[in-house]
Amino acid sequence: MTTPAPHADPWPAPTTTGPLHATVTLPGSKSLTNRALVLAALADGPSVVRRALRSRDTLLMAQALTALGASVDTSGDDWTVAPLHGAVAGERAAVDCGLAGTVMRFVPPAAGLVRGEIAFDGDPHMRKRPVGEILDALRGLGMDIDDSDGALPFTVHGAGAVPGGTVVIDASASSQFVSALLLAGARFVNGVDVRHDGGPIPSLPHVEMTIAMLRDRGVAVDDADANRWVVTPGPIAAYDEAIEPDLSNAAPFLALAAVSGGSVTVRDWPAATTQAGDALRVLLARMGCAVDRVDAGLRVTGPEDGWHGLRGLDADLHDVGELAPAIAALCALARTPSRLTGIAHIRGHETDRLAALATELGALGADVDEHPDGLTIRPSELRAGTFHTYADHRMAHAGVIIGAAVPGVLVENVATTSKTFPDFAGFWAGLF
Repeated sequence: MTTPAPHADPWPAPTTTGPLHATVTLPGSKSLTNRALVLAALADGPSVVRRALRSRDTLLMAQALTALGASVDTSGDDWTVAPLHGAVAGERAAVDCGLAGTVMRFVPPAAGLVRGEIAFDGDPHMRKRPVGEILDALRGLGMDIDDSDGALPFTVHGAGAVPGGTVVIDASASSQFVSALLLAGARFVNGVDVRHDGGPIPSLPHVEMTIAMLRDRGVAVDDADANRWVVTPGPIAAYDEAIEPDLSNAAPFLALAAVSGGSVTVRDWPAATTQAGDALRVLLARMGCAVDRVDAGLRVTGPEDGWHGLRGLDADLHDVGELAPAIAALCALARTPSRLTGIAHIRGHETDRLAALATELGALGADVDEHPDGLTIRPSELRAGTFHTYADHRMAHAGVIIGAAVPGVLVENVATTSKTFPDFAGFWAGLF
């Protein structure tokens, strides 16, 4: 876990004084936006990504693909992408991954399809996040890569084509390892046959999201066998994509209904989606909230007495680990114990989220035990204090949820939420 850096002015999280009622429109999904951008850069003609999320992660992706030779016009809400067919990277192109795992993992396979040297690096913490499995896989598929012990910084020596073929990987640390290879696989000479050999793959809905987006663009993907995905070589069709709202970013807003005893409606919640955030419907209902589809979208109504009426949760969050910080915060407010399991993999996210949650919730008075793959949280009286975020937007979400119930909570570096939600703090405060 990264030690939290001091920030001059921790943000005083607003606290509810009664039932809060709101309807919110959320920015687009980061997961969908960044996948759509990669596929557009690899397509056989110009594409449009409508209602694209404008955030640090997505702008880094646009800049990365531009460095490879694509053209990404981010001037409006709808982004136009001209593909990188036949592109030649500069004498030494540079890709800044920031804190974006999707940039660090999804862009290297595409970099093999251009000619030139492409140097990858990112924020200091990104040098600790796993990427070696992808780099080894790409070498096995015919790419030339220099790296520092399977981590950033590394350099891809693009040859303009990638042979492709069969590769065996261990994706138990991240589903992004699979998605990265599938996204570019159709452009490899022999396609790609990805076989997973290892423990359960976390956040599997994200792989299903990748497959659905490939099929929308005419790419043949065979996923009939468990832990195997075969992408047939061929073109990736240009596509006009409308991005859904980011359902994982809905977590703190729907949690606000649970904390206050009011109701929050998220506009345009899709009737069917591959986003992991859709699991919030089931998780919040199990904690005692009423969840209803309405004409505007999805409405969550909290217990009549707010967070005092929340039930604890015994849940395996393996497939939806990105929701764990927000759910853990609600569990710390619940009146019965909770056990969250199946999330060892979130130790490798922006920070070691299990250790960070145990530390920060505990510092505010929560009775919490950290386990190798999860947390046990028992009812306890919480108190004011500073909640550190470790440059992790999901940790900031957890902090503001606690602050909505407990007066005097200060959220350190709340601006880290810009990773997926620009001006989150202003938007959040405006609801109170």
